[in-house]
Amino acid sequence: MNAQALDPPSQAGTGPGSHPQEAWELYERLKREGESAGYYLSPDVDFVLDLMEGLLTNGARYGYGSCPCRLADGVREKDLDLICPCDYRDPDLDEYGACYCALYVSEEIALGDKEVEPVPERRGAERGPGEHDEEWVGLTRSGIPVWRCQVCGYLCARPKPPLKCPICKADRDRFERFS
Repeated sequence: MNAQALDPPSQAGTGPGSHPQEAWELYERLKREGESAGYYLSPDVDFVLDLMEGLLTNGARYGYGSCPCRLADGVREKDLDLICPCDYRDPDLDEYGACYCALYVSEEIALGDKEVEPVPERRGAERGPGEHDEEWVGLTRSGIPVWRCQVCGYLCARPKPPLKCPICKADRDRFERFS
């Protein structure tokens, strides 16, 4: 069944397998925003709605939507890398075709041509206060390449170009390394 054809149930959140209206609204927003930037949500809508409930719970608990598949510290500065979409989404998509929690998946998985496989945790076991800032400043200064979309000129600094340009939707092979 096409996920786009699904409508929230009239009695959202009242029966087994149902989900609150807020989860459906977040699902629709992330789906719309993701697709406009070249990202796909898992085709398993019930699973995605469970993740939406987790994001909403974490948002209410911590004041920010940390990944529901990881243990948040509860201090925004320590969890910046876990706020959805997390810092690990794109490298996980590049390498495994899905992010750690399988909310975001590759086009092949979204179309049902490939199955989701386990994604190992990228986040370090222990992080001290301020490590996030130092880590990312260090990576920026250590020479992460800048990629330029040859179609629209979009620039991004990351180890590999995105699967699709978030602006014009050009495929990865339309990116060149920018000096």
